[in-house]
Amino acid sequence: MKKNEERSDNRKKHSMKRNISRLGGSGLSLEAFANAKSKNKQYNPALIKKQREFYKNAKNVNKFKKLVKQQNQHNGRSLAQEHDKSVNETDEYKDKSERRMRKNSAFSLEELYRKQHEEKEKERIEREAVLRVRREEREQAETRRKAMREKMLKKTRRGQPVMKYRIEHLLETIQGSTKNAAGSKS
Repeated sequence: MKKNEERSDNRKKHSMKRNISRLGGSGLSLEAFANAKSKNKQYNPALIKKQREFYKNAKNVNKFKKLVKQQNQHNGRSLAQEHDKSVNETDEYKDKSERRMRKNSAFSLEELYRKQHEEKEKERIEREAVLRVRREEREQAETRRKAMREKMLKKTRRGQPVMKYRIEHLLETIQGSTKNAAGSKS
């Protein structure tokens, strides 16, 4: 009796080991399974891309800050002194050039504005024309499809489909495909 129990226990253990190896290891514990189910871990490539971009930007910002810090340490006060000198020199030249520019700038700004406005207007008109053509083509295709659908759905008095229109449609498609094949060969 004990031998039979031992054999059955051994068989159970053996079959359990076989199942575990077949399934690739032991399964999840109940706690791990519950945690895995409770978390909302849906695969979202947009979110992953956004996080990756965020970390990449942060890394670049840190690198930039380090470089600026190093440059400031090397250059020290000399950079600030050079900046002050250049500002003083440019102020002298600005006074003379500003007087000349005030007269010409108003006229040139108006001209620039007109040119840009005309270009934008032309682009808008072109876009509207393209959209109008597309809309007309779409409407024509839609009317063709409606007419074809009406013909294909026509029924006889007894409820059978009218074969005349279906055969015509098949003939047209065959002729169109042969024309395309003949056109591509030559």
